Amino acid sequence: MGGFGSVTASNGATVKSERRLTFGTYFNAFPASYWRRWTPLDTVTLSLVASGQGSVIVYRSTAKGHVQRADSASIDSTEPVELTFELSLKPFIDGGWYWFDIEAGEEAFTLHEAVWGFETERTDSGTVTIGITTFNRPEFCVDQLIKLAGEPDVLAIIDEILVVDQGSQKVTDHELYPAAAVSLGAKLRVIEQGNLGGSGGFSRAMDEATSKGASDYVLLLDDDVVCEPEGIRRAVAFADLAKQPTLVGGQMFSLYDRSVLHAYGETVAKYRWFWGAAPNTVHGHNFARKSLRATTWLHRRIDVDYNGWWMCLIPTSVIREIGLSLPMFIKWDDADFGLRAAEAGYPTVTMPGVAVWHVPWHEKDDTIDWQAYFHRRNRIVAALMHSPYERGGRLIRESFETQVKHLLSMQYSPAEMGLLAIEDILEGPQRMHRDVLHRLPELREMRKNYDDQRSVTDLDKFPKARRKKPPRRGKEPSAPTTKLGRGRSMAAGAVRQLLPVRELARRNPEANVPHIDLKWWLLSQFDSALVSSADGTAVSWYKRHPQQFRDLLARSIALHARLAREWPQLAAQYKAALPDLAAPKTWHETFEESAQAADRPAEAPQESAPPPPAT
Repeated sequence: MGGFGSVTASNGATVKSERRLTFGTYFNAFPASYWRRWTPLDTVTLSLVASGQGSVIVYRSTAKGHVQRADSASIDSTEPVELTFELSLKPFIDGGWYWFDIEAGEEAFTLHEAVWGFETERTDSGTVTIGITTFNRPEFCVDQLIKLAGEPDVLAIIDEILVVDQGSQKVTDHELYPAAAVSLGAKLRVIEQGNLGGSGGFSRAMDEATSKGASDYVLLLDDDVVCEPEGIRRAVAFADLAKQPTLVGGQMFSLYDRSVLHAYGETVAKYRWFWGAAPNTVHGHNFARKSLRATTWLHRRIDVDYNGWWMCLIPTSVIREIGLSLPMFIKWDDADFGLRAAEAGYPTVTMPGVAVWHVPWHEKDDTIDWQAYFHRRNRIVAALMHSPYERGGRLIRESFETQVKHLLSMQYSPAEMGLLAIEDILEGPQRMHRDVLHRLPELREMRKNYDDQRSVTDLDKFPKARRKKPPRRGKEPSAPTTKLGRGRSMAAGAVRQLLPVRELARRNPEANVPHIDLKWWLLSQFDSALVSSADGTAVSWYKRHPQQFRDLLARSIALHARLAREWPQLAAQYKAALPDLAAPKTWHETFEESAQAADRPAEAPQESAPPPPAT
């Protein structure tokens, strides 16, 4: 708080004389528009206890980010005094927050406590089962357990903490696990099963919670997050008071840059059928640079299609009605579930003030590793289930364009996996539970045959980059900026495939390409290149293979044409199969089969992440 005040020993705040502190911050302000839209409540009560000489000033904002003074009160007392502000929720249909500032007079002013509350007939809190799916991240997972064990107010509403361990580095083997287990007692249960990805781990948690029948909600948490425990209480309170059963999602901050809000809300662009940041939001907003009050877009209410399963509270009644996750392994399982819930009449609300710190995505590129298969297959499967457009809108076209870009970039492995994904889709939905068990090791074996998937950590193990001729007039290729330019670049890259590979390019890579410059229009200029990984730890030698290009291109054309032709029939098949795919009974068979693999070395993580930073 610098020279303005300090935090007290009892977690209050003292402001120095003639200074002001604002509580118009992400975790302290009240997101009034969300409560206005999704609950039947008409007012919110701000209750404070303060002492000293000073004032409390309550502010509200509009959806446009305009700030208005809502109320105020003054205190001049050496003893703590209670203040109550009854605040209307009526003007918040489109957006807006409440918050307050404290301002000291000639003497210091202390805020002892402050609570946003409601007058409601409901007196008991709903209870929750927490489901954590983990794969070879025992340190992350045990850290979460220890933090939860130290939060008695949160533990009071937790029925059980289920850790679904799918890895070979067991949570129970971590040196701090015994202490966490003693602290949590009967509330903690660890289930070990084979690696079924996020969808299999979270489905297990959903199934266990609904079968036991004690909890009102299941809270899904990734294993590589740092959770704000107060957010759990807020999510449950919001779900308790919502007009109807509602999924309540947490927002995501960066684990490595704590003031950066990485994801505020997620939607699916229906015509493209692609997930991403909700309209009118910004990925990567840094509160250290621009406050809540000063950021206009944060004051608009944001509606979402789904919430990522880094933190998502789901009513058990919804799970019983629509089933568990689809057997997607990873990618799109959370989006599909949110869309299914919405189709059944149950919205998802991504709630400001409810959040986790998660390993950010920008140090990964899972579109070109083994996860490329799941990206492609699950995106198309989700579209078959939910797209409102004939033949999925732009999806088939974008899938084909992705294939061409991979091929021009000498990324033959993800191109092959993309085709395998479409072949599996065309075979029908009946193979999805089989593939959640077996597809990953098959993909890993297949990828060994491709140059773009072989990597080393030492750049000097490869020959130095050399070119037969320098760039024309010393100019390196630049990004095409128009449709015509992109078309010309693609045509030039395609023509190159008719030419033999330059002999020098077989012996030496023609360029070093940092991952930040990994673009199809650049790689299409070379016959070979050294390309670094997204996390900067390894490098691969990409090599052009004209015959492989032609074979993969021919198959890409044929398979995408077939996908477009058979789309209506496939959509009907997958929709008809949905109840069985998501049914607990079907998942039980998959869980049982996976248990046989639980003692064998696991194949690969749901996501890749380094160890957690010190907190």
